[in-house]
Amino acid sequence: MDGKILVTGGAGYIGSHAVRQLVRAGFDVIVIDNLSTGHIAAVDKKAQLVVGDVRNLALLDTIFTKNKILGVMQFAGKIIVPESVSHPLSYYDDNFSAVISILRAMRVHGVKNIVFSSTAAVYGTSKEPSIKEDAPLHPESPYGFSKLAAERLICDCEKAYGIKHCIFRYFNVAGASDDGSIGEAHPVETHLIPVTVNASITGREMQIFGNDYQTRDGTNLRDYIHVLDLADAHVLGMKMLLDGKDSAIINLGSDKGYTNKEIVETVGEVTGIPVKWKYGPRRPGDADSIVASNERAKALLGWAPKRDLKQMIQDDVNWRKKHPKLYGKQGNKFSKEDKKHILFYNDSRHYLSFYEDIEAADREKAKKIKIANNL
Repeated sequence: MDGKILVTGGAGYIGSHAVRQLVRAGFDVIVIDNLSTGHIAAVDKKAQLVVGDVRNLALLDTIFTKNKILGVMQFAGKIIVPESVSHPLSYYDDNFSAVISILRAMRVHGVKNIVFSSTAAVYGTSKEPSIKEDAPLHPESPYGFSKLAAERLICDCEKAYGIKHCIFRYFNVAGASDDGSIGEAHPVETHLIPVTVNASITGREMQIFGNDYQTRDGTNLRDYIHVLDLADAHVLGMKMLLDGKDSAIINLGSDKGYTNKEIVETVGEVTGIPVKWKYGPRRPGDADSIVASNERAKALLGWAPKRDLKQMIQDDVNWRKKHPKLYGKQGNKFSKEDKKHILFYNDSRHYLSFYEDIEAADREKAKKIKIANNL
């Protein structure tokens, strides 16, 4: 296919797996990531990488000008619910302002397809045994609200500019690549499965936060899917848009869930080392139960998760055993091998006034502005 898919946040955990699956599916891929939490070692060497921030409109303009972009996968953003309660400004900036930037660039450059990585947190607590896409939207944290605001903006941009979308609302993600070469590597790990795997491997005691939720054993109940199943769904979503299909909002889930206590017990079964744990206090913003229906995903994409909970845990264990220091220290210097797939762009431009002007201009005026800026 003549053109590239731009993946924002493509050096992060989920983004890097999506990049790999896109490459395997035959797409040319360009990644933009500021490496604040991502890792250059996670980016497939067949993809090109721009080290920069998706909120930098000038840099986005250069990327879109120098590359034929067919569609965007938006992963860049923050994901930790309790942190969003403590730092809402940061979450709205990363999760909403970043989407404004990418949509402005898409609008200016005539790119009409976006796959957006949203969250089940937009639903809040639900009494339904399996949440469908038309369930009421009641986010219970700044994280959920920031993602819902971005969803609304994306939908508004289809009405205004014809930018089509595939919005994925998904739940807890775990696992690693099938060869153990890339996986989850956060500076401070907060996700339950890797936290529990680390506790099992090291013998350190861990906490389950809260035991008075309205679930079968009093601990939070969540849906879990393998990161490769999630990445495959994003590739299918992009193909759907490129094939000219209608926009869609789709839940990605297993249609069943596991409680925190059940996760801890299953990790012990997989590793053969029982996990030491105790109950701790509730965390702010955590809902009782969130489990997704995948009926729409099956109908529109032919997608259902292929890998079960034990596979997620086993792949995470394999990744951590192969990479005890994960990706190591990032640093600011790149190796010669790294530089082979990094694109170095200059982005010096008074871009705010540029974009305000160009959004009010016709295509001929836009062309003249680009020429004046040597693009």
